[in-house]
Amino acid sequence: MHENKELNKPSCSSLISGATPLYPSNRFSVAPMLDWTDRHCRYFLRQLTQHTLLYTEMVTTGAIIHGKGDYLAYSEEEHPVCLQLGGSDPHDLAHAARLAEARGYDEINLNVGCPSDRVQNGRFGACLMADAALVADGIKAMKDAVSIPVTVKTRIGIDEQDSYAFLCEFINTVADQGQCDTFIIHARKAWLSGLSPKQNREIPPLDYPRVYQLKQDFPQLTLAINGGIKTIDEAKEHLTHLDGVMIGREAYQNPGLLVEIDRQLFGATTPSVDCVAAVEAMYPYIEKELAQGTYLGHITRHMLGLFQGIPGSRQWRRHLSENAHKAGADVTVLEQALAKVAQQYRESMS
Repeated sequence: MHENKELNKPSCSSLISGATPLYPSNRFSVAPMLDWTDRHCRYFLRQLTQHTLLYTEMVTTGAIIHGKGDYLAYSEEEHPVCLQLGGSDPHDLAHAARLAEARGYDEINLNVGCPSDRVQNGRFGACLMADAALVADGIKAMKDAVSIPVTVKTRIGIDEQDSYAFLCEFINTVADQGQCDTFIIHARKAWLSGLSPKQNREIPPLDYPRVYQLKQDFPQLTLAINGGIKTIDEAKEHLTHLDGVMIGREAYQNPGLLVEIDRQLFGATTPSVDCVAAVEAMYPYIEKELAQGTYLGHITRHMLGLFQGIPGSRQWRRHLSENAHKAGADVTVLEQALAKVAQQYRESMS
């Protein structure tokens, strides 16, 4: 596991193996998703795309500063990787950001988009949209504390505060007072009461044109869009208006989507990723993790959707689901599951 790294690192792009991409890593990213984008998930996704910016799950400043576990653990192979922080106290945010930079993270992102009650009770997430000055103070404190990029992920509004003028005032305050130059905009507003986090990802309508307008009104800012994006073609369309695209659930549930990202969105000239080879590339990592006490199912649960749409994919998922959590389960389980889909996958690719 990654322990320490010098602070004056090269940029994200230069950390990627092979040719330098034509675009910065935040041109395309996989969203931070609680209980999903853990370090095992990110290691797996990195087998499918070298250039995509990967995000951690949201981690609270309290967990990082006071928690007993290592909430900053990750593998060196995950770069470029961004830590998403949950918090609102500028001092704590700066402290956590310094710790993250010392561990080698490439970027820090502040969560101003999660609408859950638990997050609101901790005074972070989407409720912070109502206090742009506090968000600006937190961003400024982090930017003063570290040399790596500090960004914000937010919504287009909250509750009845959902006008375009409200959104512009929030962006302007955080950009001006907080000196923030990069925002990821989830193109839905959030209801802070009455809807669950899952409903908040589905029920409030998407408003892509509002985010496009934001770029026109703040051309000096780097703006990426998130919400409801499912295909590379959709991502390409958004990139005609904006600087970046973030995909969440679709990238997790259908990770095969990512195998063409480097070529189609980053201008890479390397061959398309072979999903069977990507699974096999996980074997050494899995064996190392198993030796350290990790259960196989904690890793393979992130791989279930890989062969979506390929004959044999159901058998792949079933074998992993039924066997990966058994006592003593090892790489053999993955090899057996792969045998149920590998030939069909290769034939479909030929």
